[in-house]
Amino acid sequence: MTDLSVSLPQARPSLLAPSARMRRRNAAERRFRLYGLAAIAVSLAILAIMLATILRDGVSSFTQARLSFPVTLPAEVLDPKGNRDPAEMGKVTTIGYGKVLTAAFLAELERRGIAEDGVGAKKVAELISKDAPGTLRARVLADPALIGGTIDASVFASGRIDGYLKGRVTLESAERDSNISPGQLRLAQKLVEAGMLTSGFNWSFLTNPDASDQRPEAAGLGVAILGSLYMMVLVLIMCVPVGIAASIYLEEFAPKNRWTDAIEVNISNLAAVPSIVYGILGLAIFINFAGLPQSSSLVGALVLSLMTLPTIIIATRAAIRAVPPSIRDAALGVGASKMQTVFHHVLPLAMPGILTGTILGLASALGETAPLLLIGMVAFVDNYPAAPPEGILDPATALPVQVYSWASRSDPAFIERSNGAIIVLLVFLVAMNVAAILLRRRFERRW
Repeated sequence: MTDLSVSLPQARPSLLAPSARMRRRNAAERRFRLYGLAAIAVSLAILAIMLATILRDGVSSFTQARLSFPVTLPAEVLDPKGNRDPAEMGKVTTIGYGKVLTAAFLAELERRGIAEDGVGAKKVAELISKDAPGTLRARVLADPALIGGTIDASVFASGRIDGYLKGRVTLESAERDSNISPGQLRLAQKLVEAGMLTSGFNWSFLTNPDASDQRPEAAGLGVAILGSLYMMVLVLIMCVPVGIAASIYLEEFAPKNRWTDAIEVNISNLAAVPSIVYGILGLAIFINFAGLPQSSSLVGALVLSLMTLPTIIIATRAAIRAVPPSIRDAALGVGASKMQTVFHHVLPLAMPGILTGTILGLASALGETAPLLLIGMVAFVDNYPAAPPEGILDPATALPVQVYSWASRSDPAFIERSNGAIIVLLVFLVAMNVAAILLRRRFERRW
């Protein structure tokens, strides 16, 4: 009898128990999720730090220190001939109005018994902004009946005094600052206690034009906001019809050959060209060749249009391509022409994507700086452009250029204002992105 060795079948791994390979795959998936969460957390942290820094340094630019005191307007100084003729009164310069302000300020301090050892009349006068005489002059010329009476004047304090109220200037820093002295700051503190020096919301930051280096407290974003508005309207008029028409033709009507392939490749390449190249192109064509004025809203809009057009075309073509082919087949099947199919069915369904791409392209153009610098929009502009159509040829600036201009100046008050301008620019960008979301939801259709 022969012994037979019987081999028992080996136990197979259970389907309910994960294998070593499955455990490794699950662990890799968990790590990948953690990496993604960590990347999002780092991005949000950096964004929060950036926003907190901008808000910390820029919110204070929306408030401004003001000096309030009565001012007597002597007729013998401001209107020597006594005719109350604005043309004759205009011959009195801001120097004369500055002397009137200084005399009234010193008289009020003497009446209230406010003084500081070592701070003479000249140093006291330096507490008043250099913009105040011009403001008073404009007010008197607008209403000559004020001459001979006493008005309650509320004028800007100097930039250093404003910085003292905001904590940017201290007694220690004043000892090393040639533009302010510790005695002037102590006098300013007495004015605060007397109610003559206050700080409140500064609407002029949003309405005033830019100011010189000698009066940063008077600098505003009025011209920059108006210039940006002009440029965005012109870019919208020039880009949207051309971009949508080109997209419809290339996607629905153009034959597929080497020429359309070359056009599509070049559109994609133009979307990747650095913005400063468009600035050089605008300088060469629109200014040097066409002779258009530098620093005008029209030239800025033309440059930004060239830069934005490829982005709008790409976004519009993607939106048209996303419409299911069955929509086109159904429309053609019931007898609609190619034109009717595109404009009655395809285009309405693609409208959410088209609007989103257009608004995001305009938002990107609003934040561009480099091409505008090359066409001269960095120039100092203190006059508002006129109303369209003449105003589009007047000198102007834009919000990102104004940020660059203020950030490049040495006075800390301008650095503060550059952060405030960034806040205004971010508000515009957020508003445009919210508009894109709302329009997308408004026109969105599901099939």
